[in-house]
Amino acid sequence: MTQAQESVVTRERFDSGLTYDAWMKHIQRNIPKFEFNYVQTTVPADTVAALKALSEKDGGPVRLLVLGEDWCPDVFRGLPVLQRMAEAAGWDFRAFPRDENLDIMGEFLKHGEHQSIPTAVFYTKDHQYITHWSERPSKADAEMGEVGKLFEDLDAEKDRKEMRRRYDEFQQGPIWGSWRDATIEEITTLLQEKCA
Repeated sequence: MTQAQESVVTRERFDSGLTYDAWMKHIQRNIPKFEFNYVQTTVPADTVAALKALSEKDGGPVRLLVLGEDWCPDVFRGLPVLQRMAEAAGWDFRAFPRDENLDIMGEFLKHGEHQSIPTAVFYTKDHQYITHWSERPSKADAEMGEVGKLFEDLDAEKDRKEMRRRYDEFQQGPIWGSWRDATIEEITTLLQEKCA
């Protein structure tokens, strides 16, 4: 985001976003996957302490805006993680459907060009922008090849049901779970750097 331009995310716009409960009532797809990832996410006690300490600092994070869509695997994994972090730190959480809020998305493009989701934007209590984070942790980027290996022996046209079954199973497994943990670690480190 270019700091010189005025953000479309005013305090009022932020406040108009969906709480996590409202998001869950709003979405139409993948509700069990959102619920699974929420239940499976635990913020470690030392990370909770670190996040709370950051939030208590002048210029620390206390407001979290998240852009997402319910069809996206990175969102149904990552958005519940962000909610768990918000709960742990005491942040005010607001979610916005990306496709209905492209003006917000336009301010927080990944690498200045991609509408990647989820995108998490952190603000101070005075609604000053701190930083933002997009899509998935670098650990997940490095391990995305594991997903392709699930389908090496299958035909994309003939074996669609089996591909879906294997992918659903993968989303409940240890690699996927490690990506939730890596999200917490990566965002915590980013905030510590930005709020130092």
